[in-house]
Amino acid sequence: MERKTYIIDATGKPLGRLSSEIAKILIGKHKPDFLPYKDTGDLVIVKNVDKIKFTGSKLQQKKYYHHSGYPGGLKIRRLKDLFEKNPKEVLKRAVYHMLPKNKLRKLRMKKLKIE
Repeated sequence: MERKTYIIDATGKPLGRLSSEIAKILIGKHKPDFLPYKDTGDLVIVKNVDKIKFTGSKLQQKKYYHHSGYPGGLKIRRLKDLFEKNPKEVLKRAVYHMLPKNKLRKLRMKKLKIE
């Protein structure tokens, strides 16, 4: 099995369309020898993440939730704040949640490099 390296420029591309394209390559669905239980995906390098386009009013309205498990432990972060602080984390989270929820998810995420 030979792995190729895909270099993707994120300039002006919407977040959802870009992350679904990356997830498809990481899973290996674009290959004729795809098997859902094997890690046959390729490497992906993403450049210019800070120039991703957001459609609508997602920057103001989209929120990320995290709960610590304790009473009153709900943490809420807006997309705008997270994107200003770390734009790589926004793309990483979007791709992570588009991959299948199984044992191969962590292995597939290791093949994603964001520059």
